[in-house]
Amino acid sequence: MAEKSSRNMPSYDSPPVSATGAPLKGYPIQVVVANDDHTFGLDEESLEHVLLKPSIRNKKVVIVSVAGAFRKGKSFLLDFFLRYLSAKCSPDWMGGDDSPLEGFSWRGGSERDTTGILLWSEPFICRIPSGEEVAVLLMDTQGAFDSESTVRDCATVFALSTMISSVQVFNLTQNIQEDDLQHLQLFTEYGRLALEANDNVCKPFQKLEFLVRDWSFPYEAGYGSAGGKKIMERRLTVSNKQHPELQQLRRHIRSCFDDISCFLLPHPGLKVATNPHFDGRLRDIEPDFTEQLQILVPLLLSPENLIVKEINGSKITCQDLVEYFKAYVNIYQGEELPEPKSMLQASI
Repeated sequence: MAEKSSRNMPSYDSPPVSATGAPLKGYPIQVVVANDDHTFGLDEESLEHVLLKPSIRNKKVVIVSVAGAFRKGKSFLLDFFLRYLSAKCSPDWMGGDDSPLEGFSWRGGSERDTTGILLWSEPFICRIPSGEEVAVLLMDTQGAFDSESTVRDCATVFALSTMISSVQVFNLTQNIQEDDLQHLQLFTEYGRLALEANDNVCKPFQKLEFLVRDWSFPYEAGYGSAGGKKIMERRLTVSNKQHPELQQLRRHIRSCFDDISCFLLPHPGLKVATNPHFDGRLRDIEPDFTEQLQILVPLLLSPENLIVKEINGSKITCQDLVEYFKAYVNIYQGEELPEPKSMLQASI
């Protein structure tokens, strides 16, 4: 059973506002709780509070998650997603240079900020090109590989968020390294085994977006999705020169997702990286970074690009998602799955 998290709105120095200055509706709410004994519990009350509102419970659902190592700007990125959705996907969604960035908790520094899995409490209603209205959910996840998390903790959070989301943004810094691919293989395999336990028969996951932050080689591959595709193809290509283990790793990753893409983001600037008082104002962020964000965010969240969550080939509603959430968390609370460490050793 999860330790209960309060559903009260977090305390802010002042109520959060959108880029236009209007009050920001909603707040981050913890639905998967990381307990001190390295177990995870589902806060069913909080989950149902988000997903069973009469206005959305029967709507199809889109879930965009951001996952990756801790202290690499996942929550910071999600607040730009919030800004876009709260502006109803308007072309001038970024707002003025002096608007602070608010929503999911984030701060500069070296210690972890997010634990477990959080959702934004107010799903956004968007009309997709078919004319249907869908509910869009944003998901924030505990960063992997901090000093307090075990391999199992990291694998569980990444696997759960990948199983639940329709788009998983894998947040990386500087490059797609071989160890990033190894971690991805381990985490997705942990999720795939859980889905097999839940009788899933299709390709396990939908869309994976490699998001490479602080890309420093624009002369080798330009910022954005074209440069990202070039780097991704280079990293995921299978060749006869590779050791069979490296070939298998790449085949595994491609076999797990319906779609894989990559986007390269420049560094946001020294004020973002080194100023402890930085609060997300655009004036303090390098123009190259905001320019690429203007491309990335609609690429993931504009109505024509939204990906509705599917399980076993069927599009699911918010109400359906509650039941899948419960089933998936229940699998990780049991003893059916091998320890990620033993899986890692078995693959070496």
